Amino acid sequence: MAEAALKALDSLNCPICLDLLKDPVTIPCGHSYCRDCIKGCWAQDDQRGVYSCPQCRHSFTPRPVLNKNTMLAELAEGLRKTRLQAAPPAGSPAGSGDVECDVCTGLKLRAVKSCLACLASYCEAHIQPHYESPALKKHKLVEASMNLQEKICSLHDKLLEVFCRTDQQCICYLCAMDEHSGHKTVSAAAERSEKQKQLVDNQRKFQQRIQQTENKLQELKQAMDNLRRSAQAAVEDSEKIFSELIESIERRRSEVKELIRAQEKTELSQAEDLLKKLEQEIADLRRRDAELEQLSHSEDHIHFLQVTSLTLIICSVCPSFQWKCCRFTFIRLFLSWKNLCVCLFMSLQSFQSLSAPPQPADLPCITISPQFFMKHLKKAVTGVMERVKGEAVKFSGGIVSSSMTPDTWQKPQQFHQLLEPKTREDFLTYSCQISLDPNTANRQLALSERNRKVTVMRKIQKHPDHPERFDGVQQVLCRESLTGRCYWEVEFRGYYFDVVVSYKGVSRKGNQSGFGSNDQSWSLICSDSRFSFRHNNKQTELPVKSSSSRIGVYVDHSAGILSFYSVSDTMTLLHRVHTTFTQPLYPGFAVYGYGNVLQICDLN
Repeated sequence: MAEAALKALDSLNCPICLDLLKDPVTIPCGHSYCRDCIKGCWAQDDQRGVYSCPQCRHSFTPRPVLNKNTMLAELAEGLRKTRLQAAPPAGSPAGSGDVECDVCTGLKLRAVKSCLACLASYCEAHIQPHYESPALKKHKLVEASMNLQEKICSLHDKLLEVFCRTDQQCICYLCAMDEHSGHKTVSAAAERSEKQKQLVDNQRKFQQRIQQTENKLQELKQAMDNLRRSAQAAVEDSEKIFSELIESIERRRSEVKELIRAQEKTELSQAEDLLKKLEQEIADLRRRDAELEQLSHSEDHIHFLQVTSLTLIICSVCPSFQWKCCRFTFIRLFLSWKNLCVCLFMSLQSFQSLSAPPQPADLPCITISPQFFMKHLKKAVTGVMERVKGEAVKFSGGIVSSSMTPDTWQKPQQFHQLLEPKTREDFLTYSCQISLDPNTANRQLALSERNRKVTVMRKIQKHPDHPERFDGVQQVLCRESLTGRCYWEVEFRGYYFDVVVSYKGVSRKGNQSGFGSNDQSWSLICSDSRFSFRHNNKQTELPVKSSSSRIGVYVDHSAGILSFYSVSDTMTLLHRVHTTFTQPLYPGFAVYGYGNVLQICDLN
């Protein structure tokens, strides 16, 4: 019975400090400790982020929340009062890191309180006089501390109980009368009260910042969720649109195939009839040839002349025109199919701008508007579908049309000319977004408005060194490379500038770096209202004049076509180049004269 009572009493002792539980807490594994003991033990595990029970070594992640065990607290407090009434407790020996009792002799017990008046620490037994004696009750007791000497003035060995606001330090009352005489001083308690108010104010500000940051975090998470949903919706819509496009093209392919086979059957039937007629004609001709051979040996002159005249009349009739018509029909069939394929290919090129990767740029705010993308995607796909449908109808009519001639067969490149845009609306279907490359801009040029505007400056710009920068000439290239069909427009304010397309490898230094001075670039030189064209160091004056401040440039890379237009209410062709482009092209500009400005137009 006595052993059971002892075990029950031992369960009220903290396994870490071996003393009665103070502010007992129970962790998830069921073991109980003093709150301060387990917090001190777990403080060593903060870096690892894994916390364990000192008794059973059960691990916890994250750090468990410590809640007070009220039942154990009441039992421990009752036992503590019983021991105090019965006899002074022996206490527990001071361990490593514990504050020793300054009164104990021999075996030092663990101190539980420190007295700021006595400047000493006491165990459970020796602190009792401070609870019982009226004189000692006035002393200030704090938790046992090893750093009592830090609370003592090093000059006067007195308690630091005064705060000097002038020097912002704690002093004793003798320091206040000597070294700090005349300074603004208050009691440590009064200064603590003032600092406490500042602390509360700072804490409130920190809590406000925490709340604001949490709100921003929530907004960011919501924006990310919206981004994911919008992107998924855009993917699903694009998959649906392209599936419809593929289905439409497959349907048109099947219809065109049936038309070709039907026309093939008709034409072959006509050709077989013609073949029979030709075979019959050959038989007739051979028979007549035999008759002529026999006639050539006739000695009757009158009979010879009569038969010869009739034979010449018959031979003048020849059905060869039927074969020519048949040949033209097959040529028309092939050319109509060729035209449909070219139109379909050109229409599908409009999707290049939708699939091209964007250039690196500064990250914008996290917003997304997939409706804008899907609107243009649907418009582009609808345009392709309508064009495929229209060309298929034209192809169907072209099979039986008589407008095609063998001349078209001899010049298949004319298909590019037939499909070349005529009106400004046609050109705008090939509009592309371009921007200036800061790494190529001459130091006399300043870029602005998202690298779509260039201005000639008097002051040299602080552009960093770069191997692609033009050194000697006031020139700049664009970032984007051009293939397929592209169209863009620029506006200028000034009197002298060049509008250019160039290969990437054009020289950046020396006499050959000027646009048009080499075989790597094609330059339209604009001076006031006069124009000239320069390529490979050969300059041609153009007979056209224009007062418009806008220039349009059209490139068909595969066809080797480069055209410059003056854009106003109408489009006036300034110059056209037919050549062969062997590399991707880059738009470029040269601007001269301080204050002159050139800007890339937004065609959206």
